[in-house]
Amino acid sequence: MLTVDYDRLELGVGDLVLDMGAGAGRHSFECFRRGANVVALDYGFDELPPVHELMWAMQAEGEAPESSLGACLNGDALRLPFPDATFDRIICSEVFEHIDADTGAMAELYRVLRPGGVLAATVPAWFPEKICWALSAEYHAPLSPGGHVRIYTEQQLKGRLDDSGFEVRDSHRVHALHSPYWWLRCLVGPTNDTNRFVKAYHDLLVWDMVEQPVVTQVAEKVLSPVLGKSVVIYARKPRPAQSSTDDPAATAHRSGTGESEDVRSTATSASHG
Repeated sequence: MLTVDYDRLELGVGDLVLDMGAGAGRHSFECFRRGANVVALDYGFDELPPVHELMWAMQAEGEAPESSLGACLNGDALRLPFPDATFDRIICSEVFEHIDADTGAMAELYRVLRPGGVLAATVPAWFPEKICWALSAEYHAPLSPGGHVRIYTEQQLKGRLDDSGFEVRDSHRVHALHSPYWWLRCLVGPTNDTNRFVKAYHDLLVWDMVEQPVVTQVAEKVLSPVLGKSVVIYARKPRPAQSSTDDPAATAHRSGTGESEDVRSTATSASHG
């Protein structure tokens, strides 16, 4: 189940991508399949080895180009272990709502994204999340590891990204059919997977993801602007403004070439290959 729209992310073959808070790797796998070089980073270690193994398996089965590189790293969103301007694209899906110092994490993402690069950030949408919090204290559990510490409005998240230096470009909402599922889970207890209604709804969602029937695709498109469980925001790191006194021809003459040296560091040295 993908939350990010890869066309809006403008992902290209060979792009270096950071999946910050990768979890089980759903977005990393799609980037990898499309020919990108991927660093899947997560604060929790346990989920990373299976992500690493599946990347290997994807290449072995011909489901990803042999040229794709992948790495899995255990790390902290507030202290990313990368040089400035490392990544072409960054995905940060359902992470900020878990972090007290969310603006600190945004500043780190801004630092490691190259100028002109694109960030796709997703968080739970305000209305569905508000209902979940009202139905179950266990659902958000702000004092528990991994609990949700805040509910964002779309404008609030856009404002914080803007304050961090990003240029917000686009947004949308997705996963409308997942909102009632989580309301149901909150009613019976968010860790109660044995409830027959929860199991039946889960089976419906799995069927929808596998079969993608027209009726649910239409329902998702119509309902997502109102009921979408997640809001996705796409933002770009601005390129430095070119000085009006900077003559490209003169610069090329001084350097002896019309091409600029690419000194951007990459993380692909930690690749699985």
